[in-house]
Amino acid sequence: MITIGITGTIGSGKSTVAGIMHELGAAVINADEVGHEVYLPGTAGWDEVVNTFGEDILAPDLIIDRCKLGELVFNSPEALSSLDAIMRPIILEEVRSRLAELRGKGTRVAVLEAALLVEAGWEGLVDEVWVTTAPLDVIMKRLAAKKQWSPEQVRQRIAAQNPVSLQIKSADLVIDTDKPLPELNAEIAQIFLHLKH
Repeated sequence: MITIGITGTIGSGKSTVAGIMHELGAAVINADEVGHEVYLPGTAGWDEVVNTFGEDILAPDLIIDRCKLGELVFNSPEALSSLDAIMRPIILEEVRSRLAELRGKGTRVAVLEAALLVEAGWEGLVDEVWVTTAPLDVIMKRLAAKKQWSPEQVRQRIAAQNPVSLQIKSADLVIDTDKPLPELNAEIAQIFLHLKH
């Protein structure tokens, strides 16, 4: 099995590229979605996050309100660091387990979509690191449309991440997603065709 790690800053097109790979037949693990699953009520992740940040982050149904938690951690580097220290080891264990399961099923190509792949030191989980990029103004427009975030909220999220230049240092491939979707589809299909699997 060949495993591709797709990373990049928020709004850079990671999910779009991962989605194209899925359409081409790759199995996709989204680290963000794994993260949401591992802090559902009744999990060790939920206990740790609530013990650290308090019950104010909970919705009435006791699910962690990601908007409230986001406001908290993206306004405080210390809070973000605390959340990362709780969640990264739990997510890593779950991602490893899912990759092993895919390998056991004879999956030919797996994709790990993870915004913090490089920062978390997860390059060892994958055979290739792909970094998605787009100009800042394009990212701002995408996030404003998709998340209904204000420009200030977008800037906070981007500022909380390491610069894309750090990710590019670890990249086997850099994909500029600022192009029409059919063109991007064709580009990814061509790359997929030449993957050694």
